[in-house]
Amino acid sequence: MEIELEIDRLMGEIEDLFQGKVDSQDIFVLGCSTSEMAGGKIGKASRPEYGKLLVNALIKTTSKMGLFLAVQGCEHINRSLVIERQAAKKYGLEIVSVVPALHAGGAAVAAYQLFKDPVMVEHVQASAGIDIGDTHIGMHIKYVQIPVRFKHNQLGFARVNGLSSRPKLIGGERANY
Repeated sequence: MEIELEIDRLMGEIEDLFQGKVDSQDIFVLGCSTSEMAGGKIGKASRPEYGKLLVNALIKTTSKMGLFLAVQGCEHINRSLVIERQAAKKYGLEIVSVVPALHAGGAAVAAYQLFKDPVMVEHVQASAGIDIGDTHIGMHIKYVQIPVRFKHNQLGFARVNGLSSRPKLIGGERANY
């Protein structure tokens, strides 16, 4: 299956591009439209099998990198995120009451099914993440955000972008960094 090959290639790029930009135990966000991956309009052609393939691969990749994965739902659930309860507790994240449904985030549905102990949270401050299909993950990435460009910037029909972050530079001309 072509999409599986594209996902495998993407996982390799994630490891290469984010290595050294994230610390162990950081949060890594996935925003993904399986509709866009399939060539449809966001929220209108969800493909649960794409979500499962992608989230399964990303669970393995982020685990290998020592990261917590958070998967963003769509605007209909206020872009809340699926995350492991352990991560929510570690970061003091407020758990909210919602369960993602198919047209409210295909990847979020997959994450909710595949995580060991999933909970939903309204907001995270992740160190980095990947956006597949223009889902706009920026609200969940720490300030200051740095664009990450992928060599293979398509997954199916969806555009792939990434973000990492760095600490703010404060103090002006008299400060040393």
